[in-house]
Amino acid sequence: MRYYITLSLLLLASSLRAGFILLPMDEETQKNHLKAYGITYWALNKSYKASWLLNYRGGSFLLPDAEEIQHECQIRGVSYERLSDATANQILADISSPSQNMEAVVLEKAPKIAVYTPKGKQPWDDAVTMVLTYAEIPFTPIYDEEVLADQLILYDWLHLHHEDFTGQYGKFYGAYRNAPWYIEQKKASEDLAQKLGFAKVSQDKLAVAKKIRDFVIGGGFMFAMCSATDSFDIALSAEGIDICEPMFDGDDSDPNYQARINYGNTMAFKDYVLERRPEQYEFSDIDTTNGRNMPMEKDYFTLMDFSAKWDPIPAMLCQNHTQLVKGFMGQTTAFKRELIKSNVLILGENQLNNEARYIHGQKGKGMFTFYGGHDPEDYQHRVGDAPTVLDLHPNSPGFRLILNNVLFPAAKKKKLKT
Repeated sequence: MRYYITLSLLLLASSLRAGFILLPMDEETQKNHLKAYGITYWALNKSYKASWLLNYRGGSFLLPDAEEIQHECQIRGVSYERLSDATANQILADISSPSQNMEAVVLEKAPKIAVYTPKGKQPWDDAVTMVLTYAEIPFTPIYDEEVLADQLILYDWLHLHHEDFTGQYGKFYGAYRNAPWYIEQKKASEDLAQKLGFAKVSQDKLAVAKKIRDFVIGGGFMFAMCSATDSFDIALSAEGIDICEPMFDGDDSDPNYQARINYGNTMAFKDYVLERRPEQYEFSDIDTTNGRNMPMEKDYFTLMDFSAKWDPIPAMLCQNHTQLVKGFMGQTTAFKRELIKSNVLILGENQLNNEARYIHGQKGKGMFTFYGGHDPEDYQHRVGDAPTVLDLHPNSPGFRLILNNVLFPAAKKKKLKT
């Protein structure tokens, strides 16, 4: 009898042992949401198994209870909870219930990340580069030479820096044409285009945009923010058309070029009208910046609520500890809803302004996400502004949306089928 009692106690102790680590992502518990993504990426890179618990405590992560994972959490200041096998299994059972809008998505391997960014850019020039660095998620900077040399095949996920793919140097001409940095940037772009065999910067950027489009069609994941969103589509739609005025490329634009724009070539947008005035800091009427009439304290956008079981892709991209996210501006702040193609999902919106802030779509075998604005924790970022210190914003909902996209390609492929 004593033997059976001892055996029963051993079995009970075994069932209650800590077999998993939970990285809670709710608002109350997690001290550093952003670095929690980095821990999950690090664990995947170490070949540990991981699960993303969609809509469970803000989109928590479930990892094996390994001593080095605990240690890494302690070093990086990430909150974690040790769970017994029995507790973890009960959580997974609750999540799997048809009555719960939750799902456990297996994360298979750490995606290889590239950031399309000019040489010499500082990390704080770009929110994605900044948050990847803060979360300690490794990435490789690439630019035109690497893209045109077909090196995108080495990567799973690509972010586009706040680039101007139209060859108009960010439309900074009106305010900064005499600034040394603008003159230097223009010359560097022209030199690079010539080195790569192009007569104009616009031709170089179109070739790059087409390579990136093909990367997505072939199964890649592409993420863009601010001016990289609309200028990318505009460049594709203007193939074979000169939309640049003389101060940008040395000759006149094509007459009546608006009538020749091919919206069939774009990823996300349709029926837009280009801004042809060179002094106007805008590419087209896709962006809502100029027409916005909203004070900073009231500028928020709402994340859409998707079914975690039936729509795991948008559900993953919207994981957060709040559905209400602070707005922030950029050269391209947000997108007019009526100019978004019908097959593109709106993930985040400001209904008062009838604008979309965060959108997602599929192209071929791959997917893309466009996110309006420059820096989620710098409301109106200006040239020369000091960098955002992410240690002051470790729980930023706006930056979490970026990192959702970073981990998204790690999801088990059967979960990504639409």
